[in-house]
Amino acid sequence: MLYKGSCHCGKVAFQFKAELTGAVRCNCSICSRKGALLCAIPHEDLTVLAWGDDLGTYTFGNHAMAHRFCRTCGIHPFAEDVQEGGERSAYVNLNCVADIDPSTLSIFDFDGRSA
Repeated sequence: MLYKGSCHCGKVAFQFKAELTGAVRCNCSICSRKGALLCAIPHEDLTVLAWGDDLGTYTFGNHAMAHRFCRTCGIHPFAEDVQEGGERSAYVNLNCVADIDPSTLSIFDFDGRSA
């Protein structure tokens, strides 16, 4: 199914294809502060529709993930695996996706603090 989402102000918009069966709640230092509910998808299934200079990037630790955020409203709609070679993934914050009620999804708690 095709889903569309954006940051709060709409300057960072995206769409992706996925069959949503649940969401991941990570307890790492950034995900827990953002309150993100994530869906992992193949990177090629994510299309960024609007971004320009409004899309910011934050990395930390081993810099394996690019946490994307809107420079205008501050919302974090997705993150990207930035590893070289191999299959890359994108991690969509389902709280930023239209027409999804995250409370209806089964939630898998991931221990990102220990990873």
